[in-house]
Amino acid sequence: MFSKTAPPTTATRTEKQRRNARNAAVSGFAGSALEYYDFFIFATAAALYLKDLYFPDAGVAGQLFSLATIGVAYITRPLGAVLWGHLGDKIGRKNVLIAVLLLMGIATFLVGLVPTYGQIGVWAPVILVVLRLAQGLSAGGESPGSSALSMEHAPDHRRAFFSSWTMSGVTFGIVLSSAVFIPLQLLPEDALMSWGWRIPFLLSAVVTVVALLLRRSLDEPEVFVETKVEAQVVKVPILELLRRHPRTMVLVTGMSLFTMVNTMINVFTLSYGTRVSGIPRDEMLLFITVANLVAVLALPMWAHLSDKVGRKPLFITGTVLQVILIFAFLRALATGSPENTWWVWILGILLVAGAYSMTNAIYPAYFPEQFPANVRYSGMAISLMIGLLLAGFTPAIAAGISGTEHNWFGVALFSSICVAISGICAALSRETFRTPTEQLGQRHRS
Repeated sequence: MFSKTAPPTTATRTEKQRRNARNAAVSGFAGSALEYYDFFIFATAAALYLKDLYFPDAGVAGQLFSLATIGVAYITRPLGAVLWGHLGDKIGRKNVLIAVLLLMGIATFLVGLVPTYGQIGVWAPVILVVLRLAQGLSAGGESPGSSALSMEHAPDHRRAFFSSWTMSGVTFGIVLSSAVFIPLQLLPEDALMSWGWRIPFLLSAVVTVVALLLRRSLDEPEVFVETKVEAQVVKVPILELLRRHPRTMVLVTGMSLFTMVNTMINVFTLSYGTRVSGIPRDEMLLFITVANLVAVLALPMWAHLSDKVGRKPLFITGTVLQVILIFAFLRALATGSPENTWWVWILGILLVAGAYSMTNAIYPAYFPEQFPANVRYSGMAISLMIGLLLAGFTPAIAAGISGTEHNWFGVALFSSICVAISGICAALSRETFRTPTEQLGQRHRS
């Protein structure tokens, strides 16, 4: 007469886990793509347009100032990591990911409305920098939170594959951020510099709404829910990290340094290729778009391989190949000409979609796997964002090293040292690909 609800079977739980893993991966891809579309259209605009619009009286230093506006966002990324990581480890991943996306969308839309230096004087670059700082605050919580959530939802033996879709989303966001400027090159120069460059920023209002709708469908990971039920949530995650996991934080921060290759290629070489090598802007934008589009497809494959053979072998191999290809690519770019760019394309795609993607695909799983669930969001976010500080200022540092003599070798040496440090830190970190999710970070605490 009275029916009882049957307890969930193993098959039901498995199917639910697969559904949650798929939803988290799709949301991670879409949310990160749209978030980093917002973040990197600023970098593209800074490399091509902002010097003349916001630093017209700075002379030869104008381009350096313009590229430096990219880096200021990386100052607030660690602050965002502390804030969002604290909230993510205290109240959950889902609501925090919605908040960071909303902040990014608003800040990006407002960038498209900022008057130029010629209209309001020094207040123009000041407002621009403030909005860029807000973007950085948002970005401090996006990829760490999305990676942690995807990794926690995934089956133990496929954590890298599912979490890699967050990085595929970030890379696809870079594709969009470059591709959206390509048709704008067809505009007359006056139209492009007066209102055309603003269109990608204003379009962020649309993409933000789409991403928010996707994020609302997410569930909290089971491992985090269990942490709350068992009262393992810590009051101040950053203090717990400093007290119990300082070595892990240092190693993850060191492993993060390889990310400077991203901005070195997508921002510095965009400026270098057009201004020094004379390669047309539309071709450099197309090269970056194609290289990152190939990387979008390569990332899940590298991640799948790491689920089979381990994180460390692929991560370290990726850093070694990056060191070699960085020198080859920058030499090809520096000695190339607008009529002969084949080697730039070939070596650049091998670097971006091959060597860099090999490490880039793994870290969304490998970094959060180093920490237990109660400090995982904070641990990954803070360590990653400290490492990413270097990536933020890489275009400006590389421009300074290059100087008036266009010293590509110095830029390559600087980049290779940073990547080598990442490889060394990976060699000193523990392998995690066979560790059950509920046991991650629990053994051999540093």
